[in-house]
Amino acid sequence: MAKKSLKQKLSDGLLLLDGAMGTQLMARGIGAGRCNEMLNIESPNLILDIHRDYFNAGIDAVYTNTFGANEITLARHNLADKAEQINRAAVEIARKAAGSERYVIGDIGPCGEFLKPLGTLEPARLKGVYAKQAKALCDGGVDGFIVETFMAVDEAKVAAQAVKSVCSLPVFVSLAFDAAGNDFRTMMGASVEMVISEFSAIGVDAIGFNCGTLKMEQYLQLAQKFAKLLAGKNISLIAKPNGGKPELVNGKAVYKLSDKDFGDWLQKIHKAGAALVGGCCGTTPKHIAAAEKRLRQ
Repeated sequence: MAKKSLKQKLSDGLLLLDGAMGTQLMARGIGAGRCNEMLNIESPNLILDIHRDYFNAGIDAVYTNTFGANEITLARHNLADKAEQINRAAVEIARKAAGSERYVIGDIGPCGEFLKPLGTLEPARLKGVYAKQAKALCDGGVDGFIVETFMAVDEAKVAAQAVKSVCSLPVFVSLAFDAAGNDFRTMMGASVEMVISEFSAIGVDAIGFNCGTLKMEQYLQLAQKFAKLLAGKNISLIAKPNGGKPELVNGKAVYKLSDKDFGDWLQKIHKAGAALVGGCCGTTPKHIAAAEKRLRQ
């Protein structure tokens, strides 16, 4: 039987996603300051092993190692001319790990610059940059896209619209939220209400959150708010919390949430209404395996 499309899979009510890539690379000896995306070319087996560890933990879909694989971000490493090669290599690696029955989601992250008038970046230029990345990922064979860890709605909208301009695959959007009194906002001040209004208007398939600086109980509250506001909109909720709130130990961010506790919290977040769930910074294949056990029991 042929694999369901990613959009069809969403109707099942659960799509288990992978955990962190960056912290896994650090755990395997990749130092800070490296271009992690260039590892798709220089050390493909390292990326393949991480993808396989997550699939062995029971996930349905993996993100490509392309979070910073747009030309603007790559230019800081003098690698802008390798954008297409890096993105295509990432899809090839992820597809090799996924096999024929599981899913590969093309990962697009923020470029690290501000759009006008706050910054100097022209929206048209940024859209072209993201469209080029999206086309490379689409041509490589992804099943869908995630526009993730954005803090500015205008930049995330440009990214999502760029994807839609070159490809008809599902598009998910995920922003990073922090606590704001008894509510939640991104670092650039975007509220949950604003995020849902802006992205439901352009027809994305899932909206939600990842990363941020929240405690697990706050991630649950954020999921509950999203679920309430998304009710009746035919848009899925995506939730990829960190492995708890990090603590600074000897100058390094350390995530101390146990595998079991993460699994328990992710089950609660799923029950609150999140259909797409996984982990962000500090989560490991063990965290995801614990979540898989709770979610599929």
